[in-house]
Amino acid sequence: MLRKTLLSLALCSLALPVAAKPENFAIDVDHTYPSLEFSHMGISLWRGKFNKTSGSIALDRAAKAGTVDIVVDTKSIDFGHDAMNEHAVGDGWLNTAKFPTMAYKGKLVFKGDAVDEVKGDLTLMGVTRPVTLKVLSFKCIQHPYYKREACGADAEGEIHRGEFGLTKGADGDAGKVKLKIQVEALKQ
Repeated sequence: MLRKTLLSLALCSLALPVAAKPENFAIDVDHTYPSLEFSHMGISLWRGKFNKTSGSIALDRAAKAGTVDIVVDTKSIDFGHDAMNEHAVGDGWLNTAKFPTMAYKGKLVFKGDAVDEVKGDLTLMGVTRPVTLKVLSFKCIQHPYYKREACGADAEGEIHRGEFGLTKGADGDAGKVKLKIQVEALKQ
């Protein structure tokens, strides 16, 4: 009787759904460059990118969930203009001596089977605020060189720099900063 009960329990456990385990991905530092653009006196747009980014993504396709944890080296800002780079890392702007990194932590939001947006918090200059990123594209492939899964995305969002303490010249529309993020990550 005990044997039949144990066998029945074992067979029943096979019928239970197996919880999906999130897959972990490391940010590909050679193919991930968050960028920004903002108005310069209302007459042109300044565009810059950060050259050093690290982090991880956890993706659970079965549960349609996931997380993002990104760290950006603020000293790596690059506008393609040495004087602007120097200004951007100084006390009047990013103050990288005091705040050498900014971080974004968020949760993936699916629409059907596709990642639609990331809802998270951006910490910049010691201030944390909610920021939603719209995912414009998201795709995973078998990486031809590394022979493991690689995922990439293109996302964008907007912040107002005054809300993070970057108040100089940030009145009204002048403070709007468009964020554009290209990201690639490799499965661990």
